[in-house]
Parts: sequence; structure tokens; C-alpha cells
Amino acid sequence: MSRHFLDLADAGGDAIAAMLNDAIDRKAARAGWPKGKADADAPLAGRTLAMIFEKNSTRTRVSFDMAMRQLGGTTIVMDAGSMQLGRGETIADTARVLSRFVDAIMIRTDDHAKIIEMAEHATVPVINGLTDHSHPCQIMADMLTVIEHRKALAGTRWAWLGDGNNVLHSIIEAGSLMGFEVRAGCPTGYEPSMEVLDAALKRGLTVPILRDPMAAVDGADVVVTDTWISMGQAHAEQKLAAMAPYQVNAALMAGAKPDAVFLHCLPAHRGEEATDEVLDGPNSAIWDEAENRLHAQKSVLLWCFGLLG
Repeated sequence: MSRHFLDLADAGGDAIAAMLNDAIDRKAARAGWPKGKADADAPLAGRTLAMIFEKNSTRTRVSFDMAMRQLGGTTIVMDAGSMQLGRGETIADTARVLSRFVDAIMIRTDDHAKIIEMAEHATVPVINGLTDHSHPCQIMADMLTVIEHRKALAGTRWAWLGDGNNVLHSIIEAGSLMGFEVRAGCPTGYEPSMEVLDAALKRGLTVPILRDPMAAVDGADVVVTDTWISMGQAHAEQKLAAMAPYQVNAALMAGAKPDAVFLHCLPAHRGEEATDEVLDGPNSAIWDEAENRLHAQKSVLLWCFGLLG
């Protein structure tokens, strides 16, 4: 059975902890090295990762490519428009074929059902590089960043401001697995999925949905936001108006703990979901967070290949 990483619960809390510890160790061991140099053990030498992009990407594309290089492996990068997938070949048939050529598949797409279908028919590990439902690789990087800045996950309070989107879904899942609190500041009509909230509740995490952004950030150790208009959505004025009170600015950050860590998965629409003062301010860890996509995903890859956990 292949180990797929479609959502954080596929691995579970113990495996996530093992991956984060491995990421910390591997990152430290590379300090001062050229970025293209392979890790000393090159654990994925001879392995190839196929990367399929149905959505635009900077961080996911480069971080997975460099992750495989540093682990000693190689990548093949494809976009759906240049594949038969873009001309009507099914996800299932694409999964079967790619499984004959490569050792793992990462896909960045829209409908979460596509990645589930890919995993059902692939005989190699499948990794979720992003879907409209969840973004587990991003939250692995976020947790790694919080550990670096605060030294612990369990017992911390995370405040989310904005849309109940895929990133929030994975934060809620992470909180329920790793023992941290999540408070979601969302306007009416933009709440996270009830399915995600119910799954977290079954694991013991209740996530309050708060309409007052100051109540959401009160006492927060971590403050997180994301773009309000996602890829493929129109620049909706109605949505922007609903989100405006949830902008993360200096006044809102002042409601969190003085040493609260600010995170944003990027790209940022500066002046919309967050101000320059916050994005570039002393509490911001967004550049560490972006770099940590590389380090966290290396450990995800090792887990998928059965070399961790």
C-alpha cells in the first residue's frame, strides 16, 4: 500500500511530529550549504517525482523541485494543458500510466475529488500540493515555522482572519491532531466547511467562528491570514467588502500576544488582507514560512516513501 499525503490526517499526529523533527534536523544540517547540493545521505537517490500543475504556482513548484534535488532525486514538471489530461484523459488513467514511469506524484489542482481519484488508481504515493478543499503541505511549513519561533505547538492559540478556505481547513485539521487551539474570524457566509469542523470536533477540537476580528486575535500566539480572492475567482467587490474588517493591520495585531507570530502563505495582496506594516513587521515570519515549504516537504516525501514514521 502506498502512503498518500492527501490531508494531514492521512499521516496522523505521531507521524506529523516525526516529519517536523526530521525537517528541523535536515534544515540545521544544511546550514551554509549551496542550495543545490544534495543532503549527505541523499535518501531519495534514483527516485523521480512527477509534479502536475492545474493551478499556477511559485512556492509549491520550486520547493518540491528543490526538495527532490536535496534528497538526491529528480522531478518531471507538467502542466495539465500540455498533458493528455488536458485533452480528456481521465485522472484514473493518468494515475495508472504515471505510476509505471515515476516513483511518486504531486498534484496541485482545484477539485479535491481529483486527488482522491488519483490516489485510488496510483500505485505510487500521491501528495496534495493544493486543492480547493485543503493545503496540508502549507500547514506543515506553518507548524515548522511556529516551532522555530515558539518552540512548541501544543497549547498555542492560532487566530485565523478571513475566508473559511482550504488553508483554514488544514489549520483546523492540524490543531485537532497536534493539540493547539484554533479561533476563526470569518464574516457571515464565509465560514469553513462543516465537514471539517465536525471532523475536528470528533478529535476533541471545537473551533469558534467569531464575527469580531478583535475577539479572534485576543491572546493569540499565531495570527494567520490568506488572500481573499483565490485563484480562479473573480475579483468580487461584495466579498472584498465583507472581508475588509478582517484585514490584519497593526491595530489588530496589537490584540494578539506581543510576541505573536504572523503567517501568510503568499502571494499577498498587500493592502487587502494584510498591511505592509504587518507583512514586513517584527512579528512577521512569512519569509521563514515560505522557505520552510522546502524543508517540511522533504520530510513529507520521506514519510510517503516509508523512510520516516
